[in-house]
Amino acid sequence: MAHGLAKVMNGPEHFIAILHSLGVPAPGPIGWLIILIEIMGGVAVLTGAFVRAFSFPMSAILLVAMFTVHLPYGFSSIKLRAVTTAGAQFGPPGYEVDLLYLACLATLVLGGSGPFTIESLVAKLSAKSGK
Repeated sequence: MAHGLAKVMNGPEHFIAILHSLGVPAPGPIGWLIILIEIMGGVAVLTGAFVRAFSFPMSAILLVAMFTVHLPYGFSSIKLRAVTTAGAQFGPPGYEVDLLYLACLATLVLGGSGPFTIESLVAKLSAKSGK
């Protein structure tokens, strides 16, 4: 969710320009679709509602980002280049965090969202009304 909100706050036209430079067809509509999936998918994960429905599109976004942007920078997500008077200077992130997010989504899909979620609450209410 934070990634989608950051794209909105920084100006979606910047993200759309990146998609254009990567050769993504129809970068405007695709950019907004990615932003919406990231925001709505994040809300789904946080609340435990529609997690399975959003896991496939979120996984697709992660895989595309991993292979088109992060793979050339290696595995590590943190590359400390220098420490200056302005603070720590980092290099571009690798694909480590993409793999972590994919593992988290797989865990939620296979194991469920847990007992303190909207999906669990709906299931309990359905079970009570069915008795």
